[in-house]
Amino acid sequence: MVQAPRQFPDDTGADIFAREFPTAVAPADREYLATSPPLFLFDVPGSGTAYERRVRRVVEALREALDDNGKLAPYAVLEAGAGYELAGAEVGRRLEFGIPRFMTPDRLPQFSLLRDVVTEVLQRQSAGGAGAGARVLRDTAYLKRVEQGGLPGLLWSLGGSESPQQGGLYSWLLSVIWQPLTHSLPRLLWARRKTRQLIRPARLSPFRRRRWLGAELNAERGKENFFRVMDEMAQRQVPRLALHAGHPQREEALQGLEELLVRALLEDLRVPPARRFLPRRRRRTARPVILVELPQESELARPVERFLYAFHQGRATALPPGPLVIAVGRPSAQLLRHLGDPGEVNLAQAGLQLNQREGEPVLVRLREEPFTRFGLPIRQVQPRLFRTSWRTMTSLVAGATALAVAGAGLAAGVALGGSEHRCVGGDDTVDASAAAGPPPLRAGKWYNQALEVIKNENLRAEEFAKRDHRTVRTVFHFGSTAPAANDETILFDGTVAELRGVAMWQRKLNDDAISDNSRVPLRVEVVPTGAGAKFAEREARKLVQDINSGKYKGPKQVVGVLGYAQSKKETRAALKVLGEAGIPAVGTTATADEMLDSNTYQSYWPFTPANSTEARIAADFAQDQDIIVRREGDGCSPARQAVVIQNSADLYSNSLTSKFVAAFPGTSKVVNFSQDGRFEDAPAGTPKLSSAHDLAETVCKALKDESESVVYWSARARDFTAFVNALDTQGTCIRHDITVLGGNELTNVAQTGAFDDKDWLRLYYSAHRMPVDDARASEKTRQFVEDYDRFVTTTSGGDTDPWRQDGHSAVAYDAFHVLSRAVDITYRDKNADPRSMLTALSGGITFDGATGYVSYGQGSNAPPPDKTLVLLRQSAKGPKVVAACGAYRNGETSSAQGPPCSR
Repeated sequence: MVQAPRQFPDDTGADIFAREFPTAVAPADREYLATSPPLFLFDVPGSGTAYERRVRRVVEALREALDDNGKLAPYAVLEAGAGYELAGAEVGRRLEFGIPRFMTPDRLPQFSLLRDVVTEVLQRQSAGGAGAGARVLRDTAYLKRVEQGGLPGLLWSLGGSESPQQGGLYSWLLSVIWQPLTHSLPRLLWARRKTRQLIRPARLSPFRRRRWLGAELNAERGKENFFRVMDEMAQRQVPRLALHAGHPQREEALQGLEELLVRALLEDLRVPPARRFLPRRRRRTARPVILVELPQESELARPVERFLYAFHQGRATALPPGPLVIAVGRPSAQLLRHLGDPGEVNLAQAGLQLNQREGEPVLVRLREEPFTRFGLPIRQVQPRLFRTSWRTMTSLVAGATALAVAGAGLAAGVALGGSEHRCVGGDDTVDASAAAGPPPLRAGKWYNQALEVIKNENLRAEEFAKRDHRTVRTVFHFGSTAPAANDETILFDGTVAELRGVAMWQRKLNDDAISDNSRVPLRVEVVPTGAGAKFAEREARKLVQDINSGKYKGPKQVVGVLGYAQSKKETRAALKVLGEAGIPAVGTTATADEMLDSNTYQSYWPFTPANSTEARIAADFAQDQDIIVRREGDGCSPARQAVVIQNSADLYSNSLTSKFVAAFPGTSKVVNFSQDGRFEDAPAGTPKLSSAHDLAETVCKALKDESESVVYWSARARDFTAFVNALDTQGTCIRHDITVLGGNELTNVAQTGAFDDKDWLRLYYSAHRMPVDDARASEKTRQFVEDYDRFVTTTSGGDTDPWRQDGHSAVAYDAFHVLSRAVDITYRDKNADPRSMLTALSGGITFDGATGYVSYGQGSNAPPPDKTLVLLRQSAKGPKVVAACGAYRNGETSSAQGPPCSR
């Protein structure tokens, strides 16, 4: 009997997908689990039983890698046509079953509660009064909790399961005192705790983060408890659920319930964080996987497609880490439309996306021919296993350190006692009389000097090819507009510092190539893309056309692109062009997560931490640290409100704002500011201002209404300078210090000394390099600054440099280092295909650089995991570090650094 073909179909790029799948589920470094992979859709050809066999073959090939007579990693398989109405409920049940021993996440408390409540809602035949319905939901859910045991189960059993008989003192005591203590009071406290966990925090809670369900149902600002909110939701949905199958309103109600279940599941699956320390976190060694079969019949496929759409919606707002979801079958046109009509990729490209931090859904259309023959095996995942549970280990550690912790707590209480709250970064404001002000700027001169160094290094590289017959290649640097002589607009742009970093690495590379034949000398073509990168897409298309026409040969053969310092819609469009052509690009300071979407991921490697990371750290810093000067008394206090200034039409600003607002637990007021009057994508009901004077008045009013407010600036540096000048000129609210927290965009202008005379401004901002005068600065950072000083001295003729501490030059230096390492690996073979650069970059590049430790994961083009991010406070004496997060040195992790670096 001929054996039917099996294993994973050997379609185009299947070997890469088969290689990357086990690594994505159980990577050697658990830090790579701290991501939320995109949704994968495998479109399978065929019809009838042939279609069903092919779907089952793909799913089984993936499942076998996760199972060896027992689950090796948490997973769930949704078989086609199983008859469930809410697929999310079934997914959760199957994930809970058979979890590998001692592996986390091992509990789904929010999902279990929502599932019980939703099940009760589905079983209702009619809706009663809100109060009665809420009590029924509460009592039913609490009985489910009692069945799980623990303290609630013990108390319930002590109180007895039956009501006491009437009559007698004993019965009276039992019904009035004992059962309320063992039944009613624990149930009340349990219900209140669930409200605090899911709807809104307690008024005096130190953890005042937004609760996802309260935000989802718009109930976070009311006084309703969890069960009343759910009962009101039930009253709205039960009549719709009673409609006939397929009715639009019934489908809408089911979709709403599905989204609640899936979001609860995602919230549970992100706990604990994937980090190295603490017993529970150490036992998170594999990523949960959900495999979904899509039935042929539209009626049977409807619940599955509801689940997939709910997952797509939920992962947009849920925090990582998240599960890996792969749907196999033929998605309907309606589902694809709901998912944003994802672009088609092959299995190789899908394999590289398995380790992405974020991204749009990925669609792979499998061909029919690979199903006619045997496929490729996928090796079984091998997550690290433990012999004891995290609860046991936690108890042992807690018991062993109890006395030490008690002693330390006593000492800390003595040391930190009293009402003193020192301001982070110093209590003193800027001494305006001591401020030197901005140094003379000669932007055009400095730009041309750096450009001249690059031209000379290009000649050196060409000489290597002519004289020594060495392999020489070319890199394109896409930057901003070349400044005119003495152009002060460079205050708002890191172009000069970035170009200096490029020139410095090119010079070092060519110096090293003299004695090291393994190094490939590189030429650099510097291409300005205009103000705001408005010509970025045009220049990218021109480069692709020139490469395809054979214009660049020999030493001028282009192997990659460097630059794109700003996250703009224009630069994202340019990266899409390069990605479609397979040209690798390494970014510098573009940080928007949206730059790395399904259209650009194929060839773009960001270098700096994404906005999602920066916004989370900034939000935690604002809410936990004493940065707002008190109106009464000395010292500072944390921010209770954030006045967020954004340019909604700017990709970077819009991205940073949305992620900061989601992460900040206090009140957020968003104000749109655009001096050119562009307000695309501005949230409804938010102010839209084009005048710096109007913005100053709006911010002053917000600060007057809530004095403990931080101004979070996500717009560009030029607009920030206009805002600060307007506040200073207006003078109506600078009697008290104003605290501003901004992103890396403000680094270039802040370090010129432009704000040193504003003694009312407490400015905090992020950066990507440790200041050299900080005691924690590494030897590599110090060495880079020494080289930078020599470079500036020899090229600028003794001009005062305002950007010695600016991270733009170090980022460009290290990013070029990444690209050149990939060139060295690729061109060990002189006849290598330039597209092999993508493979070299995907192989993982690691080194200790000017910005700290750099380590790209294998098979991933996400930013280096845990890349260094520094928060600085600007003063007349220069920047001062107030927080340093990430793996600045090999072995360091943000999880061990505490707030605001880790949650």
